[in-house]
Amino acid sequence: MKRNYKTNPQLLDLISGLKKQSREKETPLWRDIALRLERPTRIYPEVNLSRINRYTKEKDLILVPGKVLGAGELDHGLTVAALNFSGSARSKITAAGGSCLSIEELMNRNPEGARVRIMG
Repeated sequence: MKRNYKTNPQLLDLISGLKKQSREKETPLWRDIALRLERPTRIYPEVNLSRINRYTKEKDLILVPGKVLGAGELDHGLTVAALNFSGSARSKITAAGGSCLSIEELMNRNPEGARVRIMG
């Protein structure tokens, strides 16, 4: 029988940190993201910049529990936190005046999870 468990130590640390933050601050957002990251990696969302551009506005705070891909253009600055970024997505986000964060950095900057939108 095949075992289904994560072996990436950074991902395991991130999941346990998200759960701990959820318990301490009583924030259901971090628990939700931890549960999404516990699922198999083949169903992690992959979000293109065109979709992010379509559904966001200036200075939004977006969290993608997967990978951000560089297809499309971004015409306003925003902060995007994700598990992974493609090289072109990272350069297009910074060129538009936005910033790229890891999920752990977002959790440390915004422990209560205020005004965070999940895409994917």
